[in-house]
Amino acid sequence: MANTAVATSTPFVWEGTDRNGKKVKGKSLAKDEKQVRSDLRRQGVVPTRIKKQNKGLFAGGGKITSGDISIFSRQLATMLAAGIPLVQAFEIVGSGHENAAMQKLILAIKSDVEGGSSLAEALSKQPLYFDDLFVNLVESGEQAGALESLLDKIATYKEKTEAIKKKIKKALTYPAAVLVVAFVVTTILLIFVIPSFEDLFEGFGADLPTFTRMVIDLSAFVRAKGIIILLIISALVAAFIYFHKRSRPFRHFLDRMMLKAPIIGPILQKAAIARYSRTLSTMFAAGVPLVEALESVAGATGNIVYETGVMEMRDEVATGQRLQQAMENTDLFPNMVIQMIAVGEESGSLDEMSGKVADFYEADVDDAVDNLSSLLEPLIMAILGVLVGGLVVAMYLPIFKLGAVV
Repeated sequence: MANTAVATSTPFVWEGTDRNGKKVKGKSLAKDEKQVRSDLRRQGVVPTRIKKQNKGLFAGGGKITSGDISIFSRQLATMLAAGIPLVQAFEIVGSGHENAAMQKLILAIKSDVEGGSSLAEALSKQPLYFDDLFVNLVESGEQAGALESLLDKIATYKEKTEAIKKKIKKALTYPAAVLVVAFVVTTILLIFVIPSFEDLFEGFGADLPTFTRMVIDLSAFVRAKGIIILLIISALVAAFIYFHKRSRPFRHFLDRMMLKAPIIGPILQKAAIARYSRTLSTMFAAGVPLVEALESVAGATGNIVYETGVMEMRDEVATGQRLQQAMENTDLFPNMVIQMIAVGEESGSLDEMSGKVADFYEADVDDAVDNLSSLLEPLIMAILGVLVGGLVVAMYLPIFKLGAVV
């Protein structure tokens, strides 16, 4: 149903006056002009001009990111808390969205809700953007009559997890990007610059320094075998992407190795614990049973090692084991986390204690990433200096040697 609604929608631009007589204008997606007029009247707008918009402005639509879903969650939670009806909230958020793809998604969900579906059912029809965790929380809120409160918790959860993801990406992307640039610059020097020096050195009539000779030989090798090297690197990258997407054992091995890495490993471990604690706190506060909550928590950790461990914990809890003991058995959680969870179980405030653990580790990840960035910047500059500076020195050594002889 949702896909049909998106396919048959047409973009319209409109002008009108609101309840206070103020002129307003905007854009909407609807099946026809009649539906636009109906939607505007529900919002208290009297349309004075409606026309179809050039589809080129909506074509392509852009890409829907997890950040878009996070912002949408906060907007919807805020509007419902302000007393705006659900359908009208969807209309306002969807019509005003700059991302046409996100606009179509929101209005498709609105169409499903108008057709009689619950919000959870409408969201479940868009599994690419709303996972089981999101849908389950919304369903719990609808059943308990506390949708506004649950949407606020979802929005907070999405904002916190998005912040963690951005921090991890920052920690990994910056050094990777600089190293790629260093590799490209070194390759350009080896292929285009060093051969010019080689031609110059041939007229010297003297033996070249060993370091210079090594660099010239490396340049000749790269020029002769460069295409083969490029093909091998491309094949390795393609194989890595293929197995990372399709092979769970490979991802498990990779995630385990990343957790054991000297510098980045502790950050990834803290991030996984933060996501585990934040998701557990949100699910438990929503009244989701612990065994069912752990299944959603497992998928939210962002690491297959932790996902497998949490699923094992779920099985143990389902047989009557305490969560504290199940966490100890996985050997994945620090003692402080286990003790905090134990206190939460004993006092009946598991959601609150899990939230405190999440707050602590989210702040810890922030500090760790900032410290890592401070340490990596001089290290990366040193690597660039050694690579590029080493090539330059190798080329000028014969010139210095010739100047000394003269």
